[in-house]
Amino acid sequence: MIERASPNFNDRLAPVSMVVCHYTGMPDAASALDRLTDPAAQVSAHYVVAEDGTVVRLVDEAKRAWHAGKSYWRGVTDVNSASVGIEIVNPGHEFGYVPFPEAQMAAVEALVRGIVGRYGVAPGNVVGHSDIAPARKDDPGELFDWPRLARAGLADLVPAAGADPGWTDAGFLTALNRYGYDVSDGQAAVVAFQRHFRPRDFSGTIDAETRGVLLRLLRPDL
Repeated sequence: MIERASPNFNDRLAPVSMVVCHYTGMPDAASALDRLTDPAAQVSAHYVVAEDGTVVRLVDEAKRAWHAGKSYWRGVTDVNSASVGIEIVNPGHEFGYVPFPEAQMAAVEALVRGIVGRYGVAPGNVVGHSDIAPARKDDPGELFDWPRLARAGLADLVPAAGADPGWTDAGFLTALNRYGYDVSDGQAAVVAFQRHFRPRDFSGTIDAETRGVLLRLLRPDL
């Protein structure tokens, strides 16, 4: 692990209960590291993971890095205080989104495993930036390998759809909020949910499959 200290942090106001995965969304790793360590930018993360799997630590886990911005997950509104933030080098949708290489995903998996082990983070609290800020963010995006983390027991399983519960759209949003999402922008929340749990189609349409997937997440016994 490489150390490159960022000045952009302060004290936590809550214990760690979440891991938030981002992509850097910049042309290259050097640009991302420069921004995340620039005091004028006022952004940071605890870790950056490069394409070759190199991990750079910017902020000590004991401190509150500034990666989540205005966000919400399962009643938590100060996500920065409650989470460890991981920036994964990828140009993102703005600069030519690409799949995450094997070496990079292996490093992310190992990093998340360590964090989850240290703090007892529940799988459902290992999330993406778009999950906690659906109206603002798209990352880490539809190419991120959530099933890999789920198979390792580090994130919620991406389930096959169960029976369609037949919820109205309003009922679906109520259930989506119960799972964890801020649904004040309902369309954005549906897109974020689909990017994570049905990435082949994230049109934002609340269809039978989307309802069935959410039902299985809320009631895996069904």
